Amino acid sequence: MKLPVAKIIGAATVLAAGLLLADGDQVRLALAVLAAASMTGWALRDLLVPVRITAGPDGITVVAGFAGRRRLGWGQIEAITVDRRGHRGVRTELLEIDAGESLHLLGRGELGTDPAEVAAALRALHSCSEEVSHPRRSRDDP
Repeated sequence: MKLPVAKIIGAATVLAAGLLLADGDQVRLALAVLAAASMTGWALRDLLVPVRITAGPDGITVVAGFAGRRRLGWGQIEAITVDRRGHRGVRTELLEIDAGESLHLLGRGELGTDPAEVAAALRALHSCSEEVSHPRRSRDDP
């Protein structure tokens, strides 16, 4: 909830700065309004579609685009990894879901928790679903 509120405050700040600094310049004012509207839309997406990923025994569903959803069966998923990068003292982690034709990237803000924890949980769920759909046979089974 903190991130959408910060985005709305940022949009209001950009709009206020645009109104104060436009000084009759319609282009500056239009750019400020456009930037504020974009930030507000970004915040509304976070408020209206807060769940970015769901998982179950048959696969996962990820948000695609502004509010669309894409269903991926476990068989479609080639890899679940965490991309860790550091730049100028800032470290970022993204959950990467590689589905061959598409790559889905989700950060901490979208997941609400550490991407490494989500990756581990998805891998465990995937392993459990494979065990249920393809149980191992013992030597005693016919």
